[in-house]
Amino acid sequence: MYYRLKGNIALRKWRYVDRAIYIRGNDHALSVSKEEFELLLSCDGKHDIEPNPYLANLLSYGYIEQCKEGDEPSNWSKLKEYDNYYFPRMNLMVTGKCNLNCLHCFNAKDNAPLNTELSYEQIIDILDQARDIGVHAFTLTGGEPLVHPRFLDIVRAIYERDMYIFELNTNGLLLNQQMLDVFKELNCYPLIKISFDGVGYHNIIRQHPKAEDLTVKAIKLCIQNGFRVKAQVQVNRKNVDVMMDTAHLLDELGVVEMRIIRTTEAPRWEKNSPQSSLTIEEYYERMLAFAKEYIRSNMKMVIDVWQFVRLYPSHRIYSLVPIACSKDEFNIRIPMCKGNRGMIAVSSSGEVVPCLQMSGYFIEHKISLGNLFKTPLKELVKESDYLNLAMAPLFKQIVENDKCGNCKYYKACNGGCPALGLLYSKDINFYHEDITKCIFFENGWYEKVNNALNEWHLEKPLDI
Repeated sequence: MYYRLKGNIALRKWRYVDRAIYIRGNDHALSVSKEEFELLLSCDGKHDIEPNPYLANLLSYGYIEQCKEGDEPSNWSKLKEYDNYYFPRMNLMVTGKCNLNCLHCFNAKDNAPLNTELSYEQIIDILDQARDIGVHAFTLTGGEPLVHPRFLDIVRAIYERDMYIFELNTNGLLLNQQMLDVFKELNCYPLIKISFDGVGYHNIIRQHPKAEDLTVKAIKLCIQNGFRVKAQVQVNRKNVDVMMDTAHLLDELGVVEMRIIRTTEAPRWEKNSPQSSLTIEEYYERMLAFAKEYIRSNMKMVIDVWQFVRLYPSHRIYSLVPIACSKDEFNIRIPMCKGNRGMIAVSSSGEVVPCLQMSGYFIEHKISLGNLFKTPLKELVKESDYLNLAMAPLFKQIVENDKCGNCKYYKACNGGCPALGLLYSKDINFYHEDITKCIFFENGWYEKVNNALNEWHLEKPLDI
């Protein structure tokens, strides 16, 4: 009998990744056994395959389907081999410009002359470069990506190249039915991450008299059209008291996840709203009180308190972000940041950075790890300063940083977030410890959280 790969399955190889498949809608590739991969290569509509256990497994997984002789899989599904390192995703800042004038953001509208924007032709070049190294999935971000004059053409271009969008970061004000209809025509259903800074405070922080009403309207529109929405909420001294009210509103709207992010002491925020950032200790204290109240509510929405705790109501489970791995999982070859290792970040000037949270720091300190209009992406993911940082393993931090190397908590936190470590270092030190994690462990927050949330189950206990 003859078989072929299903239309949502593709075979791939990269340097040191010999047997992988992409499944449409999954941002990462999956590994398969040698026997399964060799059989998948034969599922091309040309080979008569006898029944066997591996064939039965592939059919049960939904990877293959029976076909007539000569019915080949699509060109996208056929094996493609890349001689570069594996990077399945790209975080693409299509523009640094925005339609709002937020108090905390350097991409604000009044900074527009200083904010760059990729031309449509440049973006097409980047998409082609991404396709040619095996990138599969995109996050589109800004600034506000929807202000790009050819935003929908960019979306179409991604799908024309058999890639897809798994996340869209937006303030929501420019979302409309016509745009969502185009998304649906393309079978484009990203997680739509919409900024919303609290009931009664969104207008203030976004400096727009109707921002709250328009954002709520956008959230409703997305959900009514079958899109999942994740709300991204800045928290600071101005709005911290309305986090529960905000959670109630978002949960009632049908938002799947609320991500609460501490507003950091960025220069623009300090200028516009001095002394408004919560200290790390204040942030932990107020967010723990919020989490304790939240788990006793009947809300269904997942909560992600940035760099602190995640709450999963459907299973009554919580996880602690500072615990990156267990003692048994620890390996000095683990990347310092798994996010950096799996996603290439490209700024609105074509600069490649480990993550976009570092991009402002790099601009301020005139650091360039590569620009896609000067050095092809394929070269940057073979050997480059960018690659060295994106793939930096834990042993590099242990060697470069005595505090981490001698810390009993290191096997749990793995040094924390490299972007925060860089932010808090006194010099340009890519291997500096993330002091928010030091505060968490050294000041007893592990015990405080577990005592407060003991009605639920901790997903990964501290194991040192």
